Amino acid sequence: MAQFRLQGSKVLAVDLHGDTVKAKNGAMVAYDGQMAFKKLSGGGEGVRGMVTRRLTGEQMTVMEVKGQGTCYFADRASEINLVQLQGDKLYVEASNLLCTDGGLRTGTSFTGMRGAAQGNGLFTTTVEGTGQAAIMSDGPAVVLRVAPGLPLQVDPGAYIAHQGNLQQHFQSGINFRTVIGEGGGEAFQIRFEGDGLVYVQPSERNTIGGDV
Repeated sequence: MAQFRLQGSKVLAVDLHGDTVKAKNGAMVAYDGQMAFKKLSGGGEGVRGMVTRRLTGEQMTVMEVKGQGTCYFADRASEINLVQLQGDKLYVEASNLLCTDGGLRTGTSFTGMRGAAQGNGLFTTTVEGTGQAAIMSDGPAVVLRVAPGLPLQVDPGAYIAHQGNLQQHFQSGINFRTVIGEGGGEAFQIRFEGDGLVYVQPSERNTIGGDV
């Protein structure tokens, strides 16, 4: 299995010994050794995965890297976080996924509706199996624990990923700006309940479905 190492907080080094990894297209900044590269359509899931992504708007262009040596990955000086999967599933925004072990399966999951008025469906990339994944954040990510009876509210623009036995719900009508009288339009929070981990970033991306 490929070995993932962080070089500082913004460069991922992956040691390959005949192994394969899947990485965001264009994210490799250097490599040594003998490597073979192949572009994968739809995140490496074949025709069905490619069509699903086009329908849902959850776009991810991926390359497969195989060989002997070390590859280095980075993307726009984003902070990188390593996630270890032990047969479980990681839900992550496609734009925040940098690299995965070649044996991990990727897919697309429908996670709910962001307001019936607009009818915007939310789709998230899934990574499943045993191995490592590298996810990115705008600034150092914070990992927040969700426990039974202790739900967590998250701004959609700050959400990166989650894993564990969590239920995800969208609440409309309020967000962290409308609490203090700023912002307009329909606003949303993501509410997580159950037992697991949620990854958030200290910066908000632009999101669809209202002023968030």
